[in-house]
Amino acid sequence: MYIKDLSQLEGQEITLKGWVANSRESKGLVFLILRDGTGMCQCIVDLNKVGDEMFENARRLGSESSLSLSGNVVKDERQIGGFEVHVSSLEVYQYTENYPIAKKEHGVDFLMDHRHLWLRSQRQWAIMRIRNEISFAIHRFFQEREFVQMDAPLFTGNACEGTTNLFETEFYGEQAYLSQSGQLYGEAMAMALGRIYTFGPTFRAEKSKTRRHLSEFWMIEPEMAFYDLFDNMDLIEEFLRFITQEIVSRCEKELAIIGRDVEMLKKVSAPFPRLTYDEAVRIIKGEQDVDGKNAIKTLEGDLARVHARIEEVKKEIADREQRITTPGMKKGEIAFNQKKIDELKGELRDLEEDSRNIPQWLESARSFEYGNDFGGSDETVLTRMFEVPIMVYNWPHAVKAFYLKRDPENEAFARGVDVLAPEGYGEIVGGGERETDLEKVKNKIIEHELPMHEFEWYLDLRRYGSVTHSGFGLGLERMVAWICKLPHVRETIPFPRMYGRLFP
Repeated sequence: MYIKDLSQLEGQEITLKGWVANSRESKGLVFLILRDGTGMCQCIVDLNKVGDEMFENARRLGSESSLSLSGNVVKDERQIGGFEVHVSSLEVYQYTENYPIAKKEHGVDFLMDHRHLWLRSQRQWAIMRIRNEISFAIHRFFQEREFVQMDAPLFTGNACEGTTNLFETEFYGEQAYLSQSGQLYGEAMAMALGRIYTFGPTFRAEKSKTRRHLSEFWMIEPEMAFYDLFDNMDLIEEFLRFITQEIVSRCEKELAIIGRDVEMLKKVSAPFPRLTYDEAVRIIKGEQDVDGKNAIKTLEGDLARVHARIEEVKKEIADREQRITTPGMKKGEIAFNQKKIDELKGELRDLEEDSRNIPQWLESARSFEYGNDFGGSDETVLTRMFEVPIMVYNWPHAVKAFYLKRDPENEAFARGVDVLAPEGYGEIVGGGERETDLEKVKNKIIEHELPMHEFEWYLDLRRYGSVTHSGFGLGLERMVAWICKLPHVRETIPFPRMYGRLFP
């Protein structure tokens, strides 16, 4: 039996196996919060029902002790999941003491050092289940549309996205690299099977510690023969809308646990705005409004509100801290005020982070130079003006990959598209139409100072039956971060690998 099935087992005697997430004792009763990987529920151990020895065993159970218990399923809408178990017997597999992750607040470094245990917390449990549902939805989307899943190699002999962020390794005495992307191989597979997608790990040796970067992450990369840029954009929009709507409908409980505002996610049913690079730059610099809103003025207003709220929060924290020192205050009232203080301190940290970030975003927006790629600050400024993902297309070719097709109407631009998630999350998808002209691809390889001989196999795709084709890459972890509204991608993957972290 599993906790997720309790709603179907009301009134029945069942057995559960799991771990103690929390416990408390009160007048002949022990209240255990049991988790089993499928959910959590309260289990009540009554001294009068189980006897002295078993009750004493229950009292000894520390956090993450493992056990099996049997009892009757009783409906109680006040409890986690709406049901609880009145225990008739229990068997302890292991008693634990001094579990490292206590109820108190821990710093990020401590939690990352204990990631193998942090995964057991309810919030991390919910995030991982949402990640699983996103992965499942991705496969369902492509399989229902008769795409063929294919696998690109992880060992490669050449670069895909430039040579500066490659992890170098050795392959039987030859120099090799860990794959930056399966896209070049995806093009070859699309020429054989029409429409394909890959889903696998990707590696980028970027010495970056931003909230958006991992050194090892998972990419979904479809490639479609006979698709131009605009066919590609239509598919991306359909794809992202499908995934988001699936999560909203299938992960209601998990989204509630992490406190995600699902109303924001439901807005993906609206069309995604499509902006040229030129339009996007004008919006970032405050030269073009969006529905009457100006990016620069919006940021200035946000900064003023953040400063005002910081003062309000500091005053409320001080008032409540003074209040709980009042003689004679009841324990319940002290606990309530302490909980509120902790919440306010969390809000204060977020506000102070905003007070540091917003001036940087303003400076970046005001000084943005036309022709540059967008940085994280630029994407944040732009996406804060919209409530749904936006598509920015037709980029200066100099800042995009060598394989993108030049715009026939203006060869200064490449037919690429980046999809930027709202709420400041930025790029989650990058893609575009591929160059089909053999000589133009050769010229771009030379321009990017890449070794021509290593791309001869790729050039064959232009020599033998070249057709219009397009594709894109979705970073799974960035998608999880946006869906869950997480402050950093380190919480989107079970064991993150990023600059400065290889363990656990």
